[in-house]
Amino acid sequence: MSTATAPTTEPTQGQSLMSIRIYNTLTKTKEPFEPITPGKVGIYLCGPTVYKEAHIGHMVGPVIFDTIKRYLTYNGFDVNWVVNITDVDDKLIAQSRQRGIAMSQVATEMTMDYCANLLALGVDQITDMPRATENMDEIIRFIAGLIEKDFAYESGGDVFFDVQSDRQYGKLSNRSADEQQGEGGGAAAKKRSASDFALWKSAKADEPAWDSPWGQGRPGWHIECSAMSRRLLGESFDIHGGGLDLMFPHHENEIAQSECCHGKPMATYWMHNGLLRSGEAGKVGGRSDRDSQASESDEQAASGKMSRSAGAGGLRGQIERHGGEKIRFFLLKTHYRSTVVYSEAALDDTAIALDKFYVFFDRYERIIGRSFYLATDDARQLACRRKDGEVEAAGSELLAEVKACRDAYLARMDDDFNSGGAVSELFNLLGALNKFADQHHLEETSKRSPTDLDTFCRGVETLRELSAILGLFLKPAKNSGSDGNQEAMDKLVQMFIRMRADARKNKDFALSDRIRDNLAAAGITLEDRKEGTTWRLGS
Repeated sequence: MSTATAPTTEPTQGQSLMSIRIYNTLTKTKEPFEPITPGKVGIYLCGPTVYKEAHIGHMVGPVIFDTIKRYLTYNGFDVNWVVNITDVDDKLIAQSRQRGIAMSQVATEMTMDYCANLLALGVDQITDMPRATENMDEIIRFIAGLIEKDFAYESGGDVFFDVQSDRQYGKLSNRSADEQQGEGGGAAAKKRSASDFALWKSAKADEPAWDSPWGQGRPGWHIECSAMSRRLLGESFDIHGGGLDLMFPHHENEIAQSECCHGKPMATYWMHNGLLRSGEAGKVGGRSDRDSQASESDEQAASGKMSRSAGAGGLRGQIERHGGEKIRFFLLKTHYRSTVVYSEAALDDTAIALDKFYVFFDRYERIIGRSFYLATDDARQLACRRKDGEVEAAGSELLAEVKACRDAYLARMDDDFNSGGAVSELFNLLGALNKFADQHHLEETSKRSPTDLDTFCRGVETLRELSAILGLFLKPAKNSGSDGNQEAMDKLVQMFIRMRADARKNKDFALSDRIRDNLAAAGITLEDRKEGTTWRLGS
């Protein structure tokens, strides 16, 4: 039984309690998710061409598919997720010449940069990350197979795919073969048709090259993904992902190569995430964030993307300023098929929203006496237990609300992995927990009851479970400053706290307010409690 059908008996591995549906770009409809092999899922996501440092746009797809893998694993599937690295390309060769170093050195440096940024954003679910240069034998075998079946031809040391030989060409993007943009220059004269695209490019002077039956050269871009996905996932696999800008010609050409070679579908589901564009965004947590779907046409969304050439960049600096978790949260607050509108103001709004959770985690620690965060091994297990996390209300108003939030959250994720809708349910759950803590005086040891504490803790378990699916709150958020700077800041703030306390003692409330307001302007919030005044960064 596939996961797409709600079982009538207790679910086994790879089955969910509800139907998971995926919007398939190939059919332009939402379809029940039915993996080729029950209980196992193969996912291929097109990765970067590593010629310059990564920008925030490169993180959209990985963060989304990292979350998708977490959710499928949570539902009992064994997921194999592959992200490729293109480490041979015209842009890499140009950077190699500009910097006066080997192409392989450029690729290694930029791959390290890309991976460091992935980890900073909590993307740690990738199963395999193949590089094109490590798969030359597989690429050459693939091209030879296409020639043998008369879907490709050699011409003057180059090999081209014969687009006219594929009667289904254009079925993903609804574009004709005539719209395919071929190579210019000397390659154009070698082709049978202008729409034919390169599978193998003959070697030029002072360029990296590999031996092949057609002479020395290097592969075209599209054939690399077809070859690497076949080696690691098979001739047919479940999900192929990437940004909308890759739908044509890259994904269209992948389909043509793979399906002509194998005579079967390359992937069952094609998932395309919206792209990042610069601009002003609305508040985090509003209805537009929670419920937005991909309303733009594929062409509109792809045309506005943020790219290196458009001036995007500085991802490492953004991570240092904002922290990886904030950027991840920002990317997940919108439905994955929608355009992500980026601005520094939008990230600041995200910080305000995210801070509500951090404030609650401090409150939880005050109430319970232990950290909200679990040990690493325990945290990793959280995203693997859909059935184990079921909530029994047992007459409790809070747990009934927790169950409703959890059910709504899962329904959102079952419906095309709607992380934006899921985030809204996290806010609802957070509100319910805070309200319960207030009503039952959980921070006052003399007034709270053991039963109320147990109920509260059960609700927090669900918050921990659901946020872990999104890859959030698995470990304490890192401050941008070093430990030493943080200690120095604490000493300074404590000095101002004492000065404010003295002012209030002397009934100089105007001075007390100025101290509080000046600290707030510097991003420091004071909280007055019975046991004294504490401080934190953020509103």
